[in-house]
Amino acid sequence: MEQNAVFQAFLATLFTWGVTALGAALVFTARDISKRTLDIMLGFAGGVMMAASYWSLLAPALEMSGDMGTWAFVPAAVGFVLGASFLRLVDMVLPHLHLNAPLSEAEGVKTNWRRSTLLVTAITLHNIPEGLAVGVAFGAVAAGLDSASLAGAVSLALGIGIQNFPEGTAVSVPLRREGMSRTKAFLYGQASGMVEPVAAVLGAAAVLVARPLLPYALAFAAGAMIFVVVEEVIPESQSSGNGDLATMGVVFGFTLMMILDVALG
Repeated sequence: MEQNAVFQAFLATLFTWGVTALGAALVFTARDISKRTLDIMLGFAGGVMMAASYWSLLAPALEMSGDMGTWAFVPAAVGFVLGASFLRLVDMVLPHLHLNAPLSEAEGVKTNWRRSTLLVTAITLHNIPEGLAVGVAFGAVAAGLDSASLAGAVSLALGIGIQNFPEGTAVSVPLRREGMSRTKAFLYGQASGMVEPVAAVLGAAAVLVARPLLPYALAFAAGAMIFVVVEEVIPESQSSGNGDLATMGVVFGFTLMMILDVALG
């Protein structure tokens, strides 16, 4: 069962990576996608991530902590802060560039990387906590905890996959606008999802090795995702004058993920 959990997490994130590639593939079929549409899609992705952070990660962490006889809020709070802090450190070190920013505003360690590479690393940063969340969810199922279910882990992977579609598009389309070939823009766009299977396998394996850390791991993934949403996804969706539409994208994304998790989990 434990080996199956790692393999299931791997398969689930192959799916989420595949959806990233589908989103990037719009560069072949669409002549152009408006900035307004991209902002709505990014807002939608942010809404999905926020809902998943609570219903699929924090809520089970609280329930598991209570079942283990500890103050339920302690593992959730500690894990959440550690997850956000970890992504903050990665954000400070990893060279990356927000979608609408000029090259002079690249963040992280100074480098001579091209703009296209910096854009891909920015979306890759989003995908680290997403892959980790899926892996931890499948690990919780293998651990046999009552608050974790296979349907819930699958619904999380499905929600992450859905929001990966606009993320793939958000990389490939701007690169195409900057003059990159369609094929190369697609390859860069799908590459941002490659980190998810790696993070998922590590997350599932880690919680199986140290099961008492599971509530902390769930909250850690939630904190990392919320950091990404607040620091990057939502500000990017609001930066081009489409704030109201992007906000409605957040609302619909949040609602969809909530429905998926409650209905399937």
